Parts: sequence; structure tokens; C-alpha cells
Amino acid sequence: MTLAAASTETPVSLDANVIWFQRLEGAVMLGASVAAYTWLGQSWLVFGVLLLAPDLAMLGYLRSFRAGTLSYNLVHNYVGPALLAMLGLLVGPWAFGLAAIWVAHIGMDRMIGYGLKLSTGLGDTHLGRKGKAR
Repeated sequence: MTLAAASTETPVSLDANVIWFQRLEGAVMLGASVAAYTWLGQSWLVFGVLLLAPDLAMLGYLRSFRAGTLSYNLVHNYVGPALLAMLGLLVGPWAFGLAAIWVAHIGMDRMIGYGLKLSTGLGDTHLGRKGKAR
């Protein structure tokens, strides 16, 4: 499968093995974050309510395609939850719980094939085209 990279218009080949490993990585991150949340002993109601909260970043698409891609990708990578977990060292365990929920969301997305958005089209992700069997 090939996708044109927006900045260079050079085709990018997506290797099915790499995509499989990224999906496996997502499953592992989902499992690890659920285990961490269990260990923290925090509310499963909060977990359920906030699990899909990162998808609110898609509201950026209401402004523009570029803003939507940027807001989605800013929220759907592991940097934010890592910083939040580090903040937990200062503010307490609730930050660890929120970080675990955030990681669970990202892992779940990657596991089912939703990756970071590319600027080439709404369905184009770093895991390939959404909806295409691999």
C-alpha cells in the first residue's frame, strides 16, 4: 500500500509486518495501562467515562482539516500521558490514573488500526488507510 506524503509527495510504503507490530504494541499498552489502573485502585466509572475523552480532539476538524489533524495527533501520542504521569509525582495519584486512561485510549486506537492522522486525507494514518484490511 502506498500513501503520498504531503510535504514531499513521495510515496511511503507501509509494510504489513510493521503495521502488525504497531497494533500489537497498542494491545500491550492497553493491557499495561488497564493493569496499572487496576493497581492504582481508582474508579472504574471514571475510567469508563473518560476512556473516549481524547477523541474530543477531533473537534478541531470543525475549524479546518489542518487544525483537526494537529489537534488529533497532539492528543493521540504517548507524550501527553507521559508528562501527566510525571506531574503525578507532584500532584498525586489521580494524575497517574488519568495518564493510564489516556494510554489505554491510545493503545485501544492503535490496536484496532486507528493511527496518527496524515495530512493526505482523513482516512490516512501512520498505520495505513482506515478501513482497509491488512
